Amino acid sequence: MKPFQIVIDTNVLITAAKSNLGASYKLFSLVDSGKFELNISVPLLFEYEEVLRRTQPQTGLSDSDITDLLDYLCQIARPHKISYLWRPFLTDADDDFILELAIQSQSDYIINYNKKDFKNVEWFGITVLTSKEFLQLIGECS
Repeated sequence: MKPFQIVIDTNVLITAAKSNLGASYKLFSLVDSGKFELNISVPLLFEYEEVLRRTQPQTGLSDSDITDLLDYLCQIARPHKISYLWRPFLTDADDDFILELAIQSQSDYIINYNKKDFKNVEWFGITVLTSKEFLQLIGECS
């Protein structure tokens, strides 16, 4: 069985960076497990970096920690070029590039904590789940 294709929104990454106790952290600890494949794009990577640097006081990550994390994600994730064909689609236009990446990568899931911002993505065969819901789906959380 092929692994699930997923896109992880920035709010999940920041939650994981703030605490190693929750579902978001566990999800990121499994990115190289083979249970799913992470998909990224240049816009998502830039957003990851910008928000990680802005939240450094809350996360305690150093500049080198952030660089190492982003380098690691670039090594293990499937990169995709985005064509910007679906703008505007979502209520929050700042989230459209996440949907576009999910469509381009043929992702099964977007992992996100703001489900209301991703209404109607099921039209594209995509489901929005929280980290905990996805971990339950893959048998990593009860």
